[in-house]
Amino acid sequence: QLVESGGGLVQAGDSLRLSCAASGRTFELHSVGWFRQAPGKEREFLAGVFWNGGNPYYADSVKGRFTISRDNAKNTVYLQMASLKPEDTAVYYCASRPGVVTTSRDYSYWGQGTQVTVSS
Repeated sequence: QLVESGGGLVQAGDSLRLSCAASGRTFELHSVGWFRQAPGKEREFLAGVFWNGGNPYYADSVKGRFTISRDNAKNTVYLQMASLKPEDTAVYYCASRPGVVTTSRDYSYWGQGTQVTVSS
């Protein structure tokens, strides 16, 4: 089970850090990705990181503003979000899969999501 936390209501320009914790399992040898879904839109890949934390991959829409990192000792992956915009408003999900990062939704495990709302 994956559990996201850290969402909330913030103002444009603010920062927020989301956490994704694995409960009852580990992220060992799994890649973890962050996605988001706004009302009426497709679920969108944002960032992904492999087990060893190397070579994180970002979608163009968040590159330079979002940073993904992981602490394997804590079984937790983070998404640090900066310079937030109203268009970043969405439900944010983390997901894990064995092997490498993919930008598709081909992940084995998904969290329930955490709401991020950015006011203008």
